[in-house]
Amino acid sequence: MTMTAMRLDPVTSPLLDGVRHGFFTRIGGASTGVFAGLNCGGGSSDQAEIVAMNRARVAREMDVSSEALVGVHQVHSADVVVVDGPTAARPKADALVTATPGVALAVLTADCQPVLFADHEAGVIGAAHAGWRGAIDGVLEATLDVMEGLGAERARIHAVIGPSISQRAYEVGQEFLERFMDADPDHGRFFVNGTEGKYQFDLTGFGLSRLRAAGVAEAEWTGDCTYSDPDKFYSYRRATHLGEADYGRLISAIRL
Repeated sequence: MTMTAMRLDPVTSPLLDGVRHGFFTRIGGASTGVFAGLNCGGGSSDQAEIVAMNRARVAREMDVSSEALVGVHQVHSADVVVVDGPTAARPKADALVTATPGVALAVLTADCQPVLFADHEAGVIGAAHAGWRGAIDGVLEATLDVMEGLGAERARIHAVIGPSISQRAYEVGQEFLERFMDADPDHGRFFVNGTEGKYQFDLTGFGLSRLRAAGVAEAEWTGDCTYSDPDKFYSYRRATHLGEADYGRLISAIRL
């Protein structure tokens, strides 16, 4: 599929109205082959100059310079960094927070949850990469804590989970289930029985429950499943099932 001449097509949420944001799809990029479209993952085997071109397109869409589209080296942690201005540094972390206008916070995903946060009144925003490991280890709550340190109040914060793998596509085994049940027996509500002794895990339901329990004003999932829509989204799990050598990464961004 060729997408080089197409406009970008970010998913947005009314919960974040008034704050520039987008959960970008694969539509509108310069990558080809298995990466066809807007692959923004420097950790992929895609050509570095093409990834840079794709990220520059996102920066233009967010109305910032490429240097002001700031990310982190994601490691499935609960670590959060505060961003004070444009920077090329990419510390190991999985969430970013800022109160600085003109800086776009960005996270990369390919089935994990991209979560964007905003306290409109305080002028504080955040972005988190929350796979199952980061979510159970508290990356969402940690993001809220750091936002509060910059003057936000969680009772005013709106949080939106973008395109992620849905429960119907997320098959897991007994060991995965037991890890969640050991942490809290109530986690059983995020699993349903699948086929051949497997289970289906509701990652976004789990993320929403954590956000709501943490006391945010409102939280929602956009409802987009990365696995089930190959024309719009990259998916690590789909690429694995298809035997593809690599996969693209979606970018989600927010700025004041």
